[in-house]
Amino acid sequence: MTMTKKVYLQDVTLRDGMHAIRHQMSLDDVARVAKALDEAGVDAIEVAHGDGLGGASLTYGPSSHADKEWIEAAADVVENAVLTTLTLPGIGTTDQLREAYDLGVRSVRVATHATEADVSWEHITFAKELGMDVAGFLMMSHMIPAKELAEQAKKMESYGADAVYVTDSAGRLTMDGVKDRVRAYRDVLKPETEIGIHAHQNLSLAVANSIAALEEGAYRVDASLAGHGAGAGNTPIEPLVAVMELKGWGDDYDLFALQDAADDLIRPLHERPVQVDRETLTVGYAGVYSSFLRHAERIGESLNLDGRDILVEAGRRSLVGGQEDMLMDIALDMAAAKGEKL
Repeated sequence: MTMTKKVYLQDVTLRDGMHAIRHQMSLDDVARVAKALDEAGVDAIEVAHGDGLGGASLTYGPSSHADKEWIEAAADVVENAVLTTLTLPGIGTTDQLREAYDLGVRSVRVATHATEADVSWEHITFAKELGMDVAGFLMMSHMIPAKELAEQAKKMESYGADAVYVTDSAGRLTMDGVKDRVRAYRDVLKPETEIGIHAHQNLSLAVANSIAALEEGAYRVDASLAGHGAGAGNTPIEPLVAVMELKGWGDDYDLFALQDAADDLIRPLHERPVQVDRETLTVGYAGVYSSFLRHAERIGESLNLDGRDILVEAGRRSLVGGQEDMLMDIALDMAAAKGEKL
């Protein structure tokens, strides 16, 4: 398929990537990364706690800095890219969204579970009233059929969303699943409503899934330096841009600068490698939220359990984001069954 317009490349290193380092990132590192991304030509840079505005908590994980501080650090150095953020209704408030706007954020993704688009109405309409670019973000998109997901996307569009994403939070979708969902979106959304793809690398398909989405007509695509993100990470921006250039889509991005930023700025921050390994592969195989990884590993270690067993059981129970506390319940049941002392 020949692309008829430029790809919109949104970097999520400074939001989804926060999961990989348990939301512990210095303001200097945020500024260095944001500046490097801006100079490399990405279209948008997303900044927030891994779980969006207001996500810092015992449930989702405390953060080293407030969202406001991270956004300010990025805003001070970004000159060309659109500064963006993410909010989940029920976690992030409209007051926090207004504060982000006042700090220079001009685009927001409003994220809900795949079946709960109706709860996005207040945040989408509020952001539009502020004059922001707004995208709907349907998380765990693998959990319902393509046509049902498209019905949820249509709701977000009706509230004013300029774009809606197929959001593979679990890294569970294959290329066929991505294509089916993008086609289903295109069948019901207005021609001017853009389609986005957010992929995770848990099954080693993030780049392939992103390219498949673009070939089917998606316009917005997420990626991060060195794949810095939850689970095995997001779509790594360096190979994605390389493939896009080979296909004639990505000439506006500085591939070598992105490679340098990934190797020099991001990989040294990793306390745990962001890669496909036995635990992260299990996240994709089980179809659970990618940010469950660090929680399951920590709980498993504390109770002498294999974190993979916790993740598989979470998948069997169809747990979703916001149910992180249930991972401990699962683990306690497993430990009791093994006769482990608690």
